[in-house]
Amino acid sequence: MTMHDPHPPLPVRVPLVTRPMGFWESLKATRRNVLSIIPEVATRQPILSGRTGKRWHMLMDPNGIRKVLLEKLDSYPKSLVTKNLLRPAIGESLFIAEGAHWRWQRRTAAPAFSHRNVMNLAPIMSAASGRSVERIRAAGPRAVNFLDEMVSLTFDVISDVTFSGDEGFDRDAVHGAIDGYIAEAAKVSLFDLLGLPDWVPRPGRVFSAGGVAQMKKVADKAIDARSKRASEGVPDLLDLLLAGEDPETKRKMNTAELRDNLLTFIVAGHETTALTLSWSLYLLAFDQAVQDRAREEVLSVVSGDVATGADVERLPFIRSIVDEALRLYPPAGLVSRTALADDTLVGREIRKGDTVILPIYALHRHHLLWDQPDAFRPDRWQQGKPGRYAYLPFGDGPRICIGASFAIQEAVIVLATLLANFRFTAVKGRRPEPVMILTLRPEGGVWLEAEPL
Repeated sequence: MTMHDPHPPLPVRVPLVTRPMGFWESLKATRRNVLSIIPEVATRQPILSGRTGKRWHMLMDPNGIRKVLLEKLDSYPKSLVTKNLLRPAIGESLFIAEGAHWRWQRRTAAPAFSHRNVMNLAPIMSAASGRSVERIRAAGPRAVNFLDEMVSLTFDVISDVTFSGDEGFDRDAVHGAIDGYIAEAAKVSLFDLLGLPDWVPRPGRVFSAGGVAQMKKVADKAIDARSKRASEGVPDLLDLLLAGEDPETKRKMNTAELRDNLLTFIVAGHETTALTLSWSLYLLAFDQAVQDRAREEVLSVVSGDVATGADVERLPFIRSIVDEALRLYPPAGLVSRTALADDTLVGREIRKGDTVILPIYALHRHHLLWDQPDAFRPDRWQQGKPGRYAYLPFGDGPRICIGASFAIQEAVIVLATLLANFRFTAVKGRRPEPVMILTLRPEGGVWLEAEPL
């Protein structure tokens, strides 16, 4: 691919819908890939409306999105489908709670994710990156599925920053339980789309309840043990949450609230960052010129084989690659809200009870908001930031992802470390397919050959 090629090849995309779909066809498509129900025209229009059992509106206009996520936050809570999927695993934690119950938890947890605390956790990210390099070297010249490797690496990081040094914390049990739960809970249930009440059993979720109970038990045990002993060295996430209190009410989290929030950070913190890294590596193998330029930056900044927290701000091009991967393959490619009152968005009538869908995947590839929206162009991030509500990999408004800076720092450290040690090339015939059930995953894995430098 040359700089002057007017039609360079494009990285993998979700084929969006070009014709109307009925209820049963939509449901079938949703179970296969949630993003496959987005109409192609959503990448060129500000809002689309329809009815599939319930009235829905797909919103791609940044000003309309600002209204939903910021100005009228309490009028557009997360949809019941989302809550029903996640509540069995993470209870009424930050991700699900609304109103006052959400606000006090957010105020209590926010200091744990301050710049200083996130920087203090950088050595854990660097150490896990070094262990990943060793595993990749040991795999030899054969191809490696980097989706699996990145999931292992980010789980390594999140378990170290949440339960550092806790002997009794069974990582494999928790990892297995989380993967099992995500796999089952992610399958959007027909019952959810029909709006049946919570007490009607959901087929997939009943199956995974045992794993969730085990996961909660392990976390409760770790919290209980930690609360009885003084912390040593740099405080980890559990220490910071145990010490945290709401500055307004002085309320502290009890064991169940701590556990639900820790599990939220573990589930969200390792899965989404692993996906960002997997897609970043796929894109670097897809465009060797970008990879060469990225490595040049890394080798001019990083001393030794492993990047550090101090290197992050000196790696702007690596950050641009992460931003571009998050634009093309946002982990939460589609989110939905339920309107609690009648409203108007982009001139469209919204009725109480309507579903308002924010198709982040379509927003990030919108032809009125981005130049060459389907192309991999990390340079676009060197030319200034996009409009505030045109780019939402972490959401926005008061509910913007609390761990966003943690995730970005981890992704830059890992990517820089891998580029300092290997050259990546794609394996022919093994292109990943972007499929979103709960998160936007590269189905089939990200198979690359990693040649040591």
